[in-house]
Amino acid sequence: MKNQIKTILLLGIMSAILVSIGGALGPGYVVLFGVLALAMNLGAYFMSDRIVLAVHRAAEVTPDEAPGLHRMVEELSRRAEIPKPRVYIIPDAQPNAFATGRNPEHGVVAVTEGIMQLLSERELRGVLAHEIAHIKNGDILVSTIAAAFASGITWIAHAVSFAGLFGGGQADDEEGGSPLGGLALAIVAPIAATLVQLGISRSREYLADEVGAKLCGDPEALASALSRLERGVELVPSEAARPATASLFIVSPLAGAGSVLKWFSTHPSTEERVSRLMAMAAGDRTERGWSGAVA
Repeated sequence: MKNQIKTILLLGIMSAILVSIGGALGPGYVVLFGVLALAMNLGAYFMSDRIVLAVHRAAEVTPDEAPGLHRMVEELSRRAEIPKPRVYIIPDAQPNAFATGRNPEHGVVAVTEGIMQLLSERELRGVLAHEIAHIKNGDILVSTIAAAFASGITWIAHAVSFAGLFGGGQADDEEGGSPLGGLALAIVAPIAATLVQLGISRSREYLADEVGAKLCGDPEALASALSRLERGVELVPSEAARPATASLFIVSPLAGAGSVLKWFSTHPSTEERVSRLMAMAAGDRTERGWSGAVA
């Protein structure tokens, strides 16, 4: 129920941003952008996962093509008591991963080619556990819809900006339209969409870290993976990285980008995440030691 309320609220906020673009262009555009918002609501709910996967050119792989990856996903999803997600590989040298899908029955785990080359099997298993935790926690629908809607808003905003620069899409003066207002809002709208994502993403990363560490039984592996991924992202910028979909990834793919983009990071600091995971690992060792002493 909580995630359903979040989904409805998110769709409402994103729709309001979209309709505001139309309102700034002129009263004649409000209905048009309202219809567009409705269409995007339906598309975001039923097709958001496919949109996000297409944006990153992810391709599904079979157990024969990636046996080790499938083996780990199957084991961890069994531990999480969810259906086995489909497995995708993203043709990107930057090491990263994300989960998507509107529910566990339609879950997807996607990893980049870079992450498979960088991490050890133990670390990769920790990353996969984190992504499967997102599916188990039921927050992939909210984050995927946010990413799909933000991508759409950004594209529309760019189109409106382009039209404004060349005099297209101008409303008549008696309609009260303002081309400059529409142009300004087209610049602000993607930032607003990103800020909405920022409010959604940070707390869910901590929870996915915690649940993922318990699923794999190895908090230190996930902590090590996060540290290596942060360094890897800094060293290997991604040409496919987009602010609209950054919140989906286990670490922000924009970490190697300019400082302005870092202001809008949808992820908590890796240092804090690693610290929490290492505290979990220390607690696990203490608990095992205490149990052994009692035995």
